[in-house]
Amino acid sequence: MASEGLVVGLDIGTTKVCAIIGERNEYGTLEITGIGTSPSTGLRKGVVVNIEATLRSVAAAIESAEMMSGREVHACYTGIGGSHIEGINSRGVVAVTGKNRETREIAQADIDRVIEAARAVVIPMDRQVLHVIPQTYIVDDQKGIRNPLDMIGVRLEAEVHIITGSVTSAQNLVKCVNRAGFRVQDLILQSLAAGRAVLTPEEKELGVVLIDLGGGTTDILVYSEGAPYYTATIPVGGSQVTSDISILKNISFESAEKIKIQAGCCWEALLDSEEDVLVPGVGGRPPVSIPRIQILRIIQPRIEEIFHLAKEKIDKLNLIRPLAGGIVLTGGGSQLVGVAELAAHIFNVPVRVGVPLSVGGLVEEYRNPTYATAVGLVLEGADREVMSHSERGETRNRDRSQGSLVSKLAEWLKKEFF
Repeated sequence: MASEGLVVGLDIGTTKVCAIIGERNEYGTLEITGIGTSPSTGLRKGVVVNIEATLRSVAAAIESAEMMSGREVHACYTGIGGSHIEGINSRGVVAVTGKNRETREIAQADIDRVIEAARAVVIPMDRQVLHVIPQTYIVDDQKGIRNPLDMIGVRLEAEVHIITGSVTSAQNLVKCVNRAGFRVQDLILQSLAAGRAVLTPEEKELGVVLIDLGGGTTDILVYSEGAPYYTATIPVGGSQVTSDISILKNISFESAEKIKIQAGCCWEALLDSEEDVLVPGVGGRPPVSIPRIQILRIIQPRIEEIFHLAKEKIDKLNLIRPLAGGIVLTGGGSQLVGVAELAAHIFNVPVRVGVPLSVGGLVEEYRNPTYATAVGLVLEGADREVMSHSERGETRNRDRSQGSLVSKLAEWLKKEFF
């Protein structure tokens, strides 16, 4: 079967690669029909360091999703992240040329020009622009306009959030996917995709912080008045927690990961003081039973460190109004017991763990914070395809109307002169 009508999200993380297939049913509604994951070994802190290992993980994850959905994948929307990602806010100003010179009505061409003016910031040669997201428009000093189309004005300003990334990191990511046999339709920032999957429009409007606790990195995305305002990455994640357990308890990384998932906790009030954890012995030694609170004492300081680093960055922001939407935690690390309680204690705002909003299809399988980015990539990809279809439709209509105008003129010339 061809991949027509399919929207595929590919989340290439430091610890796992996740592929999710979405397709539209007969009513045009998007449904998730395939999910595939594979361990990832070719990335460090969100950046590709081993192309061969990464392309094997990509191929395995997509193959697994194909098996579940019974469809063949040819192209995908791929997530990009890592410490090289940077976000900047910029402003552009243009004079309105308008559809009608007398009334100065703002046309789509004016909006495109003002966004182009806002994105004209000087960035180093080794960086590329990944996204330019409009935050708000100003028409003749009237602020807070979401969509200025058809409004009347002389001067149009736009405030935008520009997300940039390293050119080589993006190229290596695309190369891995291409060599695995798939085409990258677009690169989308991972935290932007996760936000699309787990945040509600009300939260974005009120102002909210999304903290995506990944394996190699922790991504922060701040929304203010409905639009992204700040993007940052902390180069510490869940793998660091596993590494701490492995070093302090002298066990393998794999055993430490199992203990973290099964017995990990970072809020003491949720622990049963009598509970024990079985730590496997190394080199044929018998396993040892230790109190679970010992594992908490290893995990909690590291998660606290991540939250304090995030708080430092957020506290520096010059926000006009407080982030009333609080904090939404997502990603694999947000499944740790007590993580929301610890975050609420440090940030002193309401905190919830964000799971992907229900899309339809295999709901039980993907409603898990681990899949937030991959589900978001499918939703973001589907949105882009709808937009490009409508743009193509507009172009066809324009061509048709121009064509009919030309034929009418030809008819008139024939009648009059021939």
